[in-house]
Amino acid sequence: RADRLEYDQLSDQATGTGNVRIKRNGNRYEGSRGAVVTETMEGFMDDMRYEFYQNGSHGEASRAEFADDAHSTLYQTTYTTCRKNAVDDWTPDWIIRARQLDIDNDEDIATAQSAYLEFKGVPLLPIPPVGFPLSEKRKSGFLPPTLGLDNTNGLEVTAPYYWNIAPNRDATISPTMMASRGVNMMGEYRYLERDYGGTVKTTVMPDDRLRESDRWGLAAKHKGQLHTEAGAVNLDLTVNRVSDDNYWRDFNTLAFAGQTAQSTTPRLLPTEFAANWGSGYFSSAVRTQKWQVLQDASAYIVQPYERLPQITSRYARINQSGWDWSIDGDYTRFSSIPELTGQPNADRSVVWAQLSRPWIAPQGFITPKLQLHTAAYQYENASYYSSTSASSTVPSFSLDSGLVLERESLWGGQTIVQTLEPRAFYVYTPYVQQYQLPNYDTGANDFNFSSIYTENAFSGHDKVSDNNLLTVGLTSRYLDRDTGTQFARFGVAQRLRFEDQGVTINSSASSAVAGVSDFLVGGAVNVNERWAFDSLLQYNPLTNQSVRSTVGARYSPGEYRVMNLAYRFQREKSEQIDTSIQWPLRDLWPGNAAENPASTGRYYGLARTNYSLYDGRMVDTLLGLEYDAGCWISRLVLQRTQLDKYAAVQSVMFQLEFVGFSKVGISPEKALATSIPRYQPLRGTPYTPDRAGLYD
Repeated sequence: RADRLEYDQLSDQATGTGNVRIKRNGNRYEGSRGAVVTETMEGFMDDMRYEFYQNGSHGEASRAEFADDAHSTLYQTTYTTCRKNAVDDWTPDWIIRARQLDIDNDEDIATAQSAYLEFKGVPLLPIPPVGFPLSEKRKSGFLPPTLGLDNTNGLEVTAPYYWNIAPNRDATISPTMMASRGVNMMGEYRYLERDYGGTVKTTVMPDDRLRESDRWGLAAKHKGQLHTEAGAVNLDLTVNRVSDDNYWRDFNTLAFAGQTAQSTTPRLLPTEFAANWGSGYFSSAVRTQKWQVLQDASAYIVQPYERLPQITSRYARINQSGWDWSIDGDYTRFSSIPELTGQPNADRSVVWAQLSRPWIAPQGFITPKLQLHTAAYQYENASYYSSTSASSTVPSFSLDSGLVLERESLWGGQTIVQTLEPRAFYVYTPYVQQYQLPNYDTGANDFNFSSIYTENAFSGHDKVSDNNLLTVGLTSRYLDRDTGTQFARFGVAQRLRFEDQGVTINSSASSAVAGVSDFLVGGAVNVNERWAFDSLLQYNPLTNQSVRSTVGARYSPGEYRVMNLAYRFQREKSEQIDTSIQWPLRDLWPGNAAENPASTGRYYGLARTNYSLYDGRMVDTLLGLEYDAGCWISRLVLQRTQLDKYAAVQSVMFQLEFVGFSKVGISPEKALATSIPRYQPLRGTPYTPDRAGLYD
């Protein structure tokens, strides 16, 4: 379209003057004068304004030259994703000014020449002649640099390069300059095929000035599947290795495979290989497991036992004329340092058989079960025990039963279903002497609503507890009559032990005595979509004291709004108060709440405190501020994390996100997600018009 439009049929060129408009692939171009060859879309436009459909970006240029339908070059141009206001003298908060901007709409890439980024009218930083995306499509090139600052490494500057090798393979190379240490080279390689995929992460610091040594780390995760005539074999490989014991203190850039950000054992790095196969009722697996222990002189860790190898198999049938039965086998070679563990290395063979007959009805259930557990050991030598072998065979009987009673009730004015579910669980396991047996993988079960209804007080295969006890409990649930959604749950449970327990996990552990156990009381209430509460109390009726308790509350009235409060107590061990919040600051003053929870021009407060009443000190602290301006987002977070009794790390994280273009600084989003339950990252979604509306 144009005020005046001429068409030359011989050259197939259309020339327009005055308010010229051209639409290409949903993108809009407007200028004072222009011409295009209609067949190839080759042409030009002067004094141009443009808007790209992919991300809502727009700008101006003195001239645009169109090579074809997808490629163009803009001269003396600007670029931004900030939505234009109706004000005549409006200036975007951020804008790219470039001598030349090359546009590739096929790849959704723009490449700026002689360009710089301007923020709030102030030139912020030059932009190298590398491409930046116009959409979410991947492309090789330099990523925005990140900045970090803490009290140990000093200023950190990272300049990552992304390599889009193929649609199913990519790599990121991230050299990082640490002011106090030197250069740390980080790399990540990802791959995905039909039958396998994985990630490899590495870091190398040739000369750490603080430690005066070379530093490196490796974390890899691979999953795959082999197709054989006998069926598919699933493969799983995990590798974690670092150069030295202090690596976990000095670097948090390497996320170890198989560990979460809140892992309680950052000093135990596993390397494992597993192969699993199953066909019908039979399954089998082979696993090897080794450990690297990062030692600390103030908190020494005995190296866990390595499995070299572990071979397991299982055959199980369900509902064979009403009967369920299974047989599990386990052979493991355990290896460690006997001088530190106080036990010999050994080969252990286990056979565990189970037979049960469940009767299940809508009104309740009853399930008798028989179990037989056999373990045999072949020691590496007889220096720790009088023999080179040992074995044990332990039978067990249990009877689990329960009722499910229902009635209609009222909850907040609506009709719901209330259940009353009494449960009784009896177990008898005779005493079998096991003090002469080593302990390779066995631990005491936590005392909670799940473990209180189990036959064995221990996990693992080295110890089977003797029991003659009855567990009784009562649970009540409040459910939506139509959907089954649970509004509330309350429960109580207690054990009545008829005989003292003789088997303990080790010689220094105390055994459970005859009588009543601690009392468990727990509940969870979802008052509505905003409020949620949960609590658990372990109470000792003999001492009239609580042994352990947790109380939690969450208030979340909408998007980007959450408050969390938790109290955790364990007698003579710990007592903590944990609070966290994400909230729009404007909502804190009456009359300022906006209708849109993610409206622009809004500040968001972020905070987390974890205070130990037992130690009388702060364990973790986080304080942050986010600002959403629509086309850009800023984040500032201060964090202090206690590493141990004497050491802590303080970090400052600041990031500017220019929506639709790039991010500058170090991202605090991972720290926020791990510190604030139900944290929602702000997403600066640019204005995207209806593509159909871009055509007249």
